[in-house]
Amino acid sequence: MGRIGIYGGSFNPPHVGHTLAMREMVRALDLDRLILIPALAPPHKKLEPGSPDAETRLELLRLATEGMERVVIDDQELRRDGPSYTSDTVHALHKRYPDDRLYLLMGTDMFLSFDSWHEPEKICRHAVLAVVHRETADPDLTARMQEQAEKLRKQFDAEVVVLDNQVEDMSSTETRRMLHFQCADTYLAPRLLEYIRQNGLYRTAENWKNLPFEQLRKISLSLHDPKRVPHVVGCCKTAARLARRWGADEAIAARCGILHDVTKALGKRAQLLLCEKYGIMTNAFEREHYKLLHSRTGAAVARHIFGECDEVYNAIYWHTTGKADMTLMEKILYISDYMEPQRKFDGVETLRELTERDLDAALLCGFEMSIALLESEGKALDRYTVEARDYLQSERTKE
Repeated sequence: MGRIGIYGGSFNPPHVGHTLAMREMVRALDLDRLILIPALAPPHKKLEPGSPDAETRLELLRLATEGMERVVIDDQELRRDGPSYTSDTVHALHKRYPDDRLYLLMGTDMFLSFDSWHEPEKICRHAVLAVVHRETADPDLTARMQEQAEKLRKQFDAEVVVLDNQVEDMSSTETRRMLHFQCADTYLAPRLLEYIRQNGLYRTAENWKNLPFEQLRKISLSLHDPKRVPHVVGCCKTAARLARRWGADEAIAARCGILHDVTKALGKRAQLLLCEKYGIMTNAFEREHYKLLHSRTGAAVARHIFGECDEVYNAIYWHTTGKADMTLMEKILYISDYMEPQRKFDGVETLRELTERDLDAALLCGFEMSIALLESEGKALDRYTVEARDYLQSERTKE
């Protein structure tokens, strides 16, 4: 009896995380063969607009896995009309390999939603569920995994194997974003990256500099986590309104707002790679609290990818921490981000009222609230925020 792994997905594009995981799966399960199944139309999600067609994604997968032992590609789902149901694929492979043991490989998110899949009982009849999970990452998640495994055993007589994930987390979504930001070299095999660039895939041939606002808005929002979009739109509108109120350039304020979180969705690895690419110096505090870096990397992307002016660059650079002696645009973006209409916290209405009467008073209030919250939670303070508060307090005592 042979041991065959089944690894499906959109592979859009297939990145280094995929290939590292493939090698680990082959090793951990002692597979005789790992069959890759690129999906034509995944039923659980839509392919991002502008994604390559099925044949191109198949070629990308071939390039990514070139020379890998015991790894083969099966295009059956690309030849099948309609949604790519895993139950149909597993059934077809069982008929092809009736005497072999099949392992359906999946990540934690897919496993936790498995009972909602199309015909899960059919899958469990023919394949072992092999779940890739980093045991030490999240105790709560590990507990949920155990509960789900027991539920599936009872409900579908499922056989579940959990594989400890030793591979660094990486996603196709982040890979596409890093392609847009011209920083995907460590995410993709060299030949694959060259093919993508030569063929202008994933919009790599487009020039995004100095776009009209509506085009900038559309592209920027496509690079955000969808859950973040209402905040970004709210910040953009608030910044434009405050620019009108306080005599700043409304168009520039809108561009600041729509781009201010453009790298927010990226993880630590990606943030640090962008810092390295664009020469952003980081200190130990920022590397430890890497979520602060999106203001720095977002500013760099605004300048180098979108061709924005220094005023936009500086406002985005300081929108998270603030600093002493801020310009008017820097103040407007900082406070817009803090109290745009999606924000819900005690004192936000007071803050909104202050922005109409005294922008510096609102800014000082925002700094004080931010510092008080961090102190109450026992979290470290960023020195720039403390300096910004102290500067404004000093300036107001002079009045």
